[in-house]
Amino acid sequence: MKQKYKKPSFKDYKPQQMMLLPPSLEELIAENHPVRIVNYIMDSLDIQSLLEKYPGGGAPSYNPRLMLKVWIYGYLRNVYSSRKLEEAICQNIHFMWLSAMQEPDHNTLNRFRSGHLKGVLKEVFGHVVEHLVEGGYVSLKEVYVDGTKIEANANRYTFVWGKSIETNKVKIKKQLQELWEYAQSVAKEELQTNQPESFEEINAEKVNQVINRIDSALQGKNICKKKRQKLNYAKKNWPKNLEKYEHQQEILNGRNSYSKTDKDATFMRMKEDHMGNGQLKPAYNLQLATCKQFILNYTIEQTTTDTTTLIHHLDEFENLYGQYPEVVTADAGYGSEENYEHLENNEIEAFVKYNYFHKEQTKKWKENPYRQDNLYYNSEKDCFFCPMGQKMKNMGKISRRTSTGYKQTYTLYQAQNCQGCPLRGACHKQKSNRIIEVNHKLRKHKAKARELLMSEKGMEKRSQRPADVEATFGIIKQNKGFRRFILRGSENVEVETGLIAIAHNIAKMCA
Repeated sequence: MKQKYKKPSFKDYKPQQMMLLPPSLEELIAENHPVRIVNYIMDSLDIQSLLEKYPGGGAPSYNPRLMLKVWIYGYLRNVYSSRKLEEAICQNIHFMWLSAMQEPDHNTLNRFRSGHLKGVLKEVFGHVVEHLVEGGYVSLKEVYVDGTKIEANANRYTFVWGKSIETNKVKIKKQLQELWEYAQSVAKEELQTNQPESFEEINAEKVNQVINRIDSALQGKNICKKKRQKLNYAKKNWPKNLEKYEHQQEILNGRNSYSKTDKDATFMRMKEDHMGNGQLKPAYNLQLATCKQFILNYTIEQTTTDTTTLIHHLDEFENLYGQYPEVVTADAGYGSEENYEHLENNEIEAFVKYNYFHKEQTKKWKENPYRQDNLYYNSEKDCFFCPMGQKMKNMGKISRRTSTGYKQTYTLYQAQNCQGCPLRGACHKQKSNRIIEVNHKLRKHKAKARELLMSEKGMEKRSQRPADVEATFGIIKQNKGFRRFILRGSENVEVETGLIAIAHNIAKMCA
């Protein structure tokens, strides 16, 4: 039997249909929507420091709360461009509601982000965290610290290297000395009274003076054509180049490199390179302190390693909240004598690994009798004993300073007679009797750290750290797609970081 055809029915669809009482934006937004949370939190904050950035007078400005809200909600929704934010404010009902139907253009939005938020957004971020603390979401007592590198908005192929500057200065120094020696061989009497003390330290002014002396002494002399060309080149270029090198070294300020298009960015090896080869790119080292995947503090660093960043990061934490955290957990990149001492002085319980912490737990490490850490130390006699039982006497102390200026003291211990020892080849490869350098202060810090890390609480902290702070980096870089800064300069980059941190915390609270 043939089945009877049923005509389909559709709901009314009339895009041009007029409404007698059109719905308001308020009705279209759910009560628990994140945009309402952003609006509520920003309305409850004290933004007096932001208001003081406006000089007054002239045409009325957009309300700073409006601008702050749309930027934070934009970063919450992965909208990082001022042009895309301008588009969203005109088309997206959540942005339209948040801006009260006002439509600042992309220039106004960008000026607010890169101008008015400088120096004040960190305080706003602190107020948001305090709001989370009051709500019981987080605690300021325990934090997990780690760092990640985020690419800068800078050209990858226009760079300045500190080593290259030093190499070029050494070349100029060497060639200048050769020119001087040649001039002396030709016009010794003319240069006898004007001889420079040395060529060890050179600058633009000194080089210019020496070249002028040489040029004056060689006037009228029958000299080699190549030497004359070299002298003319030196006179024209060397002082100018040295001035350029001095300016570049001021910009470097101890760093090994910078990009010409963002001079605050340092070239760092990136793990997530698209070619998979970890190439060097201009980047910033982002440091985070987290608790339950909420961001409690952030700092932007220009150094490639994490070791020298911890003290500054913790001091910023103290400046923001008036207190240091009671417990800090961090990976091996932070385990230095200076960091351990700072943590101890501020009464912070530190679950901070040091280099080779995990290797120390292996059988191969423990059973190696030649390793310095496994040599027996007699504290009463202040001496070590080598694997053959020979006494290694205290030979005095030496001091070194780290890149931050911190002074480290090492004690030297030397074996008395390694000649003919059957274990010498396996024990050491030094030409004379074996000498070891021991930092006793660091040994004590490591022993304390080892005890804490191997405790039940320490193992819990170690397992929680990657699930807390590293997961936060994963959310920011993978889920939110924030892998490259848009703005240039460390101050602007810090503003971007503040926006992404506030947006991340509010999103976590909503979740």
